[in-house]
Amino acid sequence: MVENNTKVSLSEMVLFTVCGILVIDTFVAPAIIGVSSITIWLLTAILFFIPYGLINAELGAAYPEDGGIFNWVNRAYGSFSATLVGWFYWVNVAIWMPAVYVAFAYWFSYAYLPGMPNWAMALIAVVLSWITVFINIRGIDVSVKFTNLGAILKVGILLAFGIFGAIYGVKFGFKNDFSLEAFKPTLDNTLLYSTAIVYNFMGFELISAVGSKIDEPEKNIPKMTILAGILIAAMYIVGTFGVLAALPANEIDTVDGFLYALEELTTIFGSAGPFVFKVVVGCALYTLLTNMISWTIGGTEVLAAADLDTKSGLLGHKHPKYGTADYSYYIYGLISSFLVIVNFSLSEDANAIFWTILAFSFVIFLLPYLWLFPSAVKLRKIDKETKRPYKVPGGELGLKIAATIGEIFIIAAIGFLFLPDDSYNLAIYYTTLIVGTIITVLIGIRLYNRGKKQKVQN
Repeated sequence: MVENNTKVSLSEMVLFTVCGILVIDTFVAPAIIGVSSITIWLLTAILFFIPYGLINAELGAAYPEDGGIFNWVNRAYGSFSATLVGWFYWVNVAIWMPAVYVAFAYWFSYAYLPGMPNWAMALIAVVLSWITVFINIRGIDVSVKFTNLGAILKVGILLAFGIFGAIYGVKFGFKNDFSLEAFKPTLDNTLLYSTAIVYNFMGFELISAVGSKIDEPEKNIPKMTILAGILIAAMYIVGTFGVLAALPANEIDTVDGFLYALEELTTIFGSAGPFVFKVVVGCALYTLLTNMISWTIGGTEVLAAADLDTKSGLLGHKHPKYGTADYSYYIYGLISSFLVIVNFSLSEDANAIFWTILAFSFVIFLLPYLWLFPSAVKLRKIDKETKRPYKVPGGELGLKIAATIGEIFIIAAIGFLFLPDDSYNLAIYYTTLIVGTIITVLIGIRLYNRGKKQKVQN
């Protein structure tokens, strides 16, 4: 393999992070709460997203090495915890990918080929899983080119939602009450969908998974955190406003809400509305692909940093030409394909398929963050020698407050996932979450023990 010394610039970091965090497929779900979801977005951004971003800025700038979250946990709590974190981070992406591509298939069918049979939509989701695999095997340079455009399109789509929503409201009237009283949160179904808000804000550590490839990480990671953070929070709020301008909250669902809202919003263009709708949907479909490209890169880099690739011949195989972990990506494709086929076979309801897979991925994805926030506090305490170009403001107390808030949000988000509404098949839902999580944890422990034995033998 020829070593590639190209560095990721600040602008590329911002776009990569925006592409990874700003997600089109799940941002609509919290709007089910109603206009108060805008308040929840804002409060979550202030109370969670900002502290979380500052902690990642400190850790990423202090430890600019590949592996990101794995390396931070490894330094703080040792190899067992770090191995589980690396495993959870990797396997989550494989679970999340089919949920994203299920949404892709339904959106594609709705916009371009109505009435497409389930088998055809399943085929689309499977093919996209493998397209993602083959793009990432080509290496980070090719992948970043895809994600840069994806980030720009995501910002454009959410801005369009906000602008269209304002015009729609003036022209036809708003579909929800935007009075001050409506912005007040209630407990109703806020808890479950608040998890989606927290989840939609996760991913600041993603760029640190390729820390050695970042240009001047000690300066650019904190800058990226500020620039990307402001942009992401603002776009989520603007996009949610657009959804609520066009659809009554009680008519929004997790998969089709984006389409129905966009379709209604584009009526402002009159006879040109269907054309504008198809163009925006096409852009949105592209962003779903780029979102998975960015996360599969991060997951595989964390896997390698955790040495999980050395604990499995399959995971450790490198492509002879590109030097990438090709078998790791192939396994992503296989897991995603299996989950797509199984869930299409078990359920006819797109929302049930989407939310069950997504909720399982939420649980696995959120688990590593239970270690992230305590790691930041412990590393500040035990590692006095490492230079910290950036620190969370407020000294030791400021860091502890930020970490405590982050930990509370993560624990609450995991707990809320076990409070689904009655519209889902609860037997399938709970079986997937509970049994799936137990199996995932046991596999992670087995991989750790296997690696430990190999070290003893060597």
